Amino acid sequence: MKNLIAAISIFGLGLTHISAQDIHQNEVPSVILNNFQKSFPKAADTDWEIKGNLYEVEFETGFLGDDHKVLYSRDGKLVRHEEEISKGNLPKAVLASINKSFAGYRTDDLKKIAEGRKVIYHVELKNISQEWKVVFDAQGRILEKRAD
Repeated sequence: MKNLIAAISIFGLGLTHISAQDIHQNEVPSVILNNFQKSFPKAADTDWEIKGNLYEVEFETGFLGDDHKVLYSRDGKLVRHEEEISKGNLPKAVLASINKSFAGYRTDDLKKIAEGRKVIYHVELKNISQEWKVVFDAQGRILEKRAD
């Protein structure tokens, strides 16, 4: 049941991409902008959009320009935070699951996604003949696995 709710939630947020509208930062409500600047003071290359009832900002942080995507509700609450991470930033349980279930695969395009208190990890796994997109929870359980 939890997986179904998570899938519906992720699918619903995905639908907001259909009606996206680029906006300038000065069009973002001050409550959202203030919360964003407090949470991500070193954000660079920001790009704002309105997606349905949510405000989305894509930006980079750090020396290497790690990519982030954050969604805010109209009242300024952070709804979802997606960030590019390195393999070393995966939880040990996720790494153990990868090593057990995908021995010989290399990791690519790793993302940590937080919605409220729930955190999941999207990982692309590749070997010579196969590619998988896999979603793990923080305990290393596979929530979704599909061929790419």
